[in-house]
Amino acid sequence: MLIGRVVGTLVSTQKHRKLEGAKLLLVQPLTLEGQPRGVPVLAIDSVGAGVGEKVLYVIEGKAAQDALGRKAAPVDAAIMGIIDAVTVGA
Repeated sequence: MLIGRVVGTLVSTQKHRKLEGAKLLLVQPLTLEGQPRGVPVLAIDSVGAGVGEKVLYVIEGKAAQDALGRKAAPVDAAIMGIIDAVTVGA
């Protein structure tokens, strides 16, 4: 799992039938210190996350499909949790 921040939404009126009704969000990967790293990824939301929230997400087709309960869906990334707090080296 990875840490990221939701930075935007994506609306698609035409998409694969397995993705109908799915909420698509842009997630900026973060370091443990909360700094942006790399480029944003498109992820399917399975927990009701919103713009500005820190989230846990996976980037792996099989894990993303399992998290969403959508077998054989063309999914690369999925949001699996909303982060309340991160503590490093306590």
